[in-house]
Amino acid sequence: MNAKIVSAKEWDAARAKLLVKEKELTRARDALAAERRRMPWQAIEKAYSFDGPKGKVSLPDLFEGRRQLIVYRAFFEPGVHGWPEHACIGCSMVADQVSHLAHLHARDTTLAFASRAPQSDIARLKARMGWQHIPWYTVTDSFDADFGVDQWHGHNAFIREGDRVFRTYLINSRGDEAIGTVWSYLDMTALGRQEAWEDSPEGTSQGRPYKWWNWHDSYVEGAAPDKRWVEVSDAGEAVLPKKSG
Repeated sequence: MNAKIVSAKEWDAARAKLLVKEKELTRARDALAAERRRMPWQAIEKAYSFDGPKGKVSLPDLFEGRRQLIVYRAFFEPGVHGWPEHACIGCSMVADQVSHLAHLHARDTTLAFASRAPQSDIARLKARMGWQHIPWYTVTDSFDADFGVDQWHGHNAFIREGDRVFRTYLINSRGDEAIGTVWSYLDMTALGRQEAWEDSPEGTSQGRPYKWWNWHDSYVEGAAPDKRWVEVSDAGEAVLPKKSG
């Protein structure tokens, strides 16, 4: 490689110059997420059916009682490269980078995968690849075609209002490359991260940033934030620049 070799001072200066562009990108990403939260909702009128580990389930069942749902269409079925031992290589990389789901659940959001392979094959694949934590269903009808993921992978986001389900967003193609972190999932949803700094529609429930975080084995529904963690995060915020994002 023909990289330029510089002193620590010169390196810091070069990094500071590039950081300006990085912060512009961060703010542009925040603005894009704000627009996603203002997308119109598509009413879901059809009753979709899936096979799950315990039998037939509906689209509302996939929410597992939570307000929001993200469904990733993973290609694992006859005709896909890797069958029957593996799912699609790209879809497998997506599964490998799924963050711990407890953090999404704390934001009232469920993540699920869906493929056309039978449940017996999905169970075998999950056990082999270490994906037991991901709810994974079998598509049995036109769900994938109706939501633009019958020919290519993608994440569809949904929200519930009572008994009604609405589609709120779709990320597919190269957009899937950035999906996998808690933040990337929440940023594609109608409710976002649910933090006060976000530019969200009026009426969206928002709380202080950082305070809802917890160890993934320590979330308790309805519990107050950890008092010591609030103190630690408050101290961190106090020393950060006001516009550090």
